[in-house]
Amino acid sequence: MPAWSSLSEPQRWQLVTYLKALGGPNPPLPTKKAEAAPASSTGNAGPPTNGPFTDYRYEKPGTVRKITVQDLPQPFATKSANNGPKVVVRPSGAWPKTLPGFSVQQYASGLNNPRLIVTAPNGDFFVAESEPGDIKVFRGISADGKPQQTETFANGLNRPYGIAFYPQGPDPQWVYVGNVDSIVRFPYQNGDLKARGPQQHIVDVPAQPGHWTRSVQFTPDGKKMLVAVGSGSNVDDPDTTPQEKNRADILEFNPDGSDQSIYAYGIRNAGGGIAFSPDTGELWCSVNERDGLGDNLVPDYITHVQKGGFYGWPWWYIGGHQDPRHEGKHPELKDKAIVPDVLLQPHNASLEFAFYEGKQFPAEYKGDIFASEHGSWNKSLRAGYEVVRVPLHQTGHASGEYEDFVTGFVLPNGNVWGRPVGITVAPDGSLLVTDDGSNTIWRIAYTGK
Repeated sequence: MPAWSSLSEPQRWQLVTYLKALGGPNPPLPTKKAEAAPASSTGNAGPPTNGPFTDYRYEKPGTVRKITVQDLPQPFATKSANNGPKVVVRPSGAWPKTLPGFSVQQYASGLNNPRLIVTAPNGDFFVAESEPGDIKVFRGISADGKPQQTETFANGLNRPYGIAFYPQGPDPQWVYVGNVDSIVRFPYQNGDLKARGPQQHIVDVPAQPGHWTRSVQFTPDGKKMLVAVGSGSNVDDPDTTPQEKNRADILEFNPDGSDQSIYAYGIRNAGGGIAFSPDTGELWCSVNERDGLGDNLVPDYITHVQKGGFYGWPWWYIGGHQDPRHEGKHPELKDKAIVPDVLLQPHNASLEFAFYEGKQFPAEYKGDIFASEHGSWNKSLRAGYEVVRVPLHQTGHASGEYEDFVTGFVLPNGNVWGRPVGITVAPDGSLLVTDDGSNTIWRIAYTGK
């Protein structure tokens, strides 16, 4: 093991999370006989292409998968893995893969930790470069698929991630930014490439340790600001751990930061992405669930969010399944734990997502969700490192399945060269995907029938 001081901050937290996931010197044993792990989690044989559990070797554009509650194994059916990615330079010839009729272009490269991306009302792309603490603006898409102009909108921020324009609509006056410890805003008018004034502090939010991304959204009526704050740990009970107060929640505020309340709770980490459906007006979120219970527990998920709803963390998961590390706690919450709409591969690290409202893709994609899966560390064979599509069937509602859409970020030897983080729909209907593994923005366009 390398010296602690030689590790980066994310590596330190990954190690802390892994040790906490073990649940102490004597983690509880499953009360029932552990189920055998599916072949896909052991590497002994290939799974069927439609899952339910899989790994990077079988991720292929067009493969449809569906995980149900009945598919969940017992806790500790497999050991908890510490298998963080070895990120390497993209080899010559390695390129993201997608479906026939679509193309993948490199929109921008040479970035510094690009994370969340949003499309401004005027069509500019705002990107949070979290590690250096700045917000970049990319304008336009040239004939060869590159930005026509790039500027730094603001810098000196504290690990910025969430970005939202307010008020909503064609003429925003502010850009709100979610720092790790606060929400701030900058005065803004359409077309600004640089902030037209200094940042204004809006409200403090719980800071580190643990999950640090802070997604920000405004309700469709503009009356409330929502901020997703992930947990400070993998297993800590907020009853006894002060640092977990107001974490693993979606918090609700007035746009000026006043009148804090809890919109929904028990959501381990929705800091990667929250958004309102343009079809139904419902809030949706993308969630990193807990680690430490084995390769195939607990599934990450994408779901609509019920106001006041409880989603389980840390005592329960995926409905009334008790985390054995909290055996006997909060039995009154068992029947309140909501089963999410779409279960993803466990440990996928699902981050930003976007509703497809463009006109470039075929009509059947209208209204669907596209989501970035940053990739696993707590799984013996990697999963994630892809973009997935969640069909909403032109109704605004999911039926549980999702589809591999863009893959190819993991090499045959298991090394990783790309990690999708953010995703947005461009004015021309293409998708832009940030990748903090290769420090790139990719553009996925539809090119033919």
